[in-house]
Amino acid sequence: MPPYLPTDKVMENIVGRKAMVEMMQNYEEAKKAYAAVGVDTEAAIQAVLDKPISIHCWQGDDVHGFEGAGELSGGIATTGNYPGCARNPQELMADFDVALSLIPGKHRINIHASYAITEEKVDRDALKPEHFQAWIDYAKQRGLGIDFNPTLFSHPKAADSLTLSHPDKEIRDFWIRHVKACREIAAYIGKELGTPCLNNIWIPDGYKEIPADRLGPRMRLKAALDEIFAVKYDPNCLIDCVESKVFGIGVEAYTVGSNEFYLSYAAKNDIYYLLDNGHFHPTEMVSDKIPALLTMFDKVPLHVTRPMRWDSDHVVLLQDEVREIAKEIVRNDAMDKVLIGLDYFDASINRVSAWVVGVRNMQKALLEALLLPGAKLKKLQDTEQFSEMMMLSEEMKMFPVGAVWQELCRRADAPAGMEWFDTVKQYEKDVLLSRG
Repeated sequence: MPPYLPTDKVMENIVGRKAMVEMMQNYEEAKKAYAAVGVDTEAAIQAVLDKPISIHCWQGDDVHGFEGAGELSGGIATTGNYPGCARNPQELMADFDVALSLIPGKHRINIHASYAITEEKVDRDALKPEHFQAWIDYAKQRGLGIDFNPTLFSHPKAADSLTLSHPDKEIRDFWIRHVKACREIAAYIGKELGTPCLNNIWIPDGYKEIPADRLGPRMRLKAALDEIFAVKYDPNCLIDCVESKVFGIGVEAYTVGSNEFYLSYAAKNDIYYLLDNGHFHPTEMVSDKIPALLTMFDKVPLHVTRPMRWDSDHVVLLQDEVREIAKEIVRNDAMDKVLIGLDYFDASINRVSAWVVGVRNMQKALLEALLLPGAKLKKLQDTEQFSEMMMLSEEMKMFPVGAVWQELCRRADAPAGMEWFDTVKQYEKDVLLSRG
């Protein structure tokens, strides 16, 4: 391992023995404070460490992939020119290793089909499992899972923002073949790694101006999906889901894969519906949609991002809606049911830092939720003691969650505070700046 990567006993090495002792003492005091309101900090720590988060590979290279396609299309846009963007699989994996070393717990990699590793150009409808073997080997060596996504953008056959709903059958069939291939790849990945691979279908299809026909494109999309899902795979290897969007850049007037379409399709066809908290109207709260879906689905795939104004995919911060999302996951006993992934890309800041900040914030939100006296709060609601429920919810905000977070990091041999950024700065100096 390079010298800038943390090794064993990283916390003691970085912060010193005295600070470590103080940290552990602070945790013991916090543990007592939480126990007084019926909260088990030990269980909370373990629950966070046991919860894998699917970390999107495309933050590391600005969604370019390995096809050499050049400009992004389909409403995808990355802004900024911060130095050090990964240019090939080796650089992307190296950057990912650094990020993982600074994040507590074991996680998953989320990759798009455009990240196939091939010796020569292979079009998307001809992709095979062997084109992702390098990713599988990488994941096996590190004990990680993998999730997958067909890539229906940034391609000549998606230039007009129409794919599975395209009126041209030849183009539509190309994308059907692509998604079929991706399901086969995802099932193979799940079998090889021994953990189900989530295959998530998102398409950019829509129109910039008000369409003359809204039903036709959706009927074509339905027919395409019916053909795609006709092949059945072992659910222990493959989890199928579809992802909606309210509108996109260049398709402001009409989106084929809307919330109503995909939610209905998923419920009727025994697949899953993925919620992305940037894909709805700015006043809608995805946190409220999670318990709604849990009434009907045994799994709820989730993409967490930070929409600024709308789906602008900013780095996840520890803000109110992220906290509410975590609360709904925890209070509904859905840590195993909600499949958490992140989805953002920012080229204006250090890309490794963007990964670390986002994942750690998702974990912090989960920890905060796990440290709430959930059973007591539910009882207060059911007995209509709303004043006390409000008081208790507010008072819990000042409890020493930071001390519990530090202990969680210590046990995972990960940095607890700002010291992790020193590693990122050193890596930037040693590696990223040399990429030009």
